[in-house]
Amino acid sequence: MKIIMLGAPGAGKGTQAKLIAERYQIPHVSTGDIFRANIKNGTELGREAKKYMDQGLLVPDELTVKILLDRVAQEDCRNGYVLDGFPRTIPQAQVLDEALAKLNEKIDHVIDVDVPDENIVRRMSGRRACPKCGATYHIEHIPPKKEGICDGCGSELVLRDDDREETVLNRLKVYHEQTQPLIDFYAKKGVLNTVDGTMDMQDVFKAVTDILG
Repeated sequence: MKIIMLGAPGAGKGTQAKLIAERYQIPHVSTGDIFRANIKNGTELGREAKKYMDQGLLVPDELTVKILLDRVAQEDCRNGYVLDGFPRTIPQAQVLDEALAKLNEKIDHVIDVDVPDENIVRRMSGRRACPKCGATYHIEHIPPKKEGICDGCGSELVLRDDDREETVLNRLKVYHEQTQPLIDFYAKKGVLNTVDGTMDMQDVFKAVTDILG
């Protein structure tokens, strides 16, 4: 079973991808993790990707797909995998489809975790992190016992730059411009399913497993 997770930043698709991987005993394949592993291990593909990343450039689609296919060709992906963070654009989706077609394979399910922008802004801008021990909180959902202070080590909590409202709004804008068109792309192929990402995490997972069977 080959699955792609779609959803805006902060929609919870990474969490759902991990739960799917556990339930169905298939690898959770995150492109960020693969890049880091290839660079760390000094592979040829990793060295090539690092050239772009060091210049602050996006890794070209062909190279990204090459690195991804190298990962999903490994033994642990024989029964399928769940892709998280790829594809991000229509050209990436097309390159992936062509590459899989050559192997007589295709994507079975695309799951879009749908959360309205205002919910995402509230979710992400409410996050607080401990710079010392790495613990994370949320001012509404998981508040610290004492406001602004880490329960574990007593350090002052911070709002990470990534979680600032203007940064979140900018990431959402990029998502809607680049990744949203994938929803129509996969809907036309008849493999898209949308789940309501505003529900409780376990309810979202129940909706996902109802689709996957």
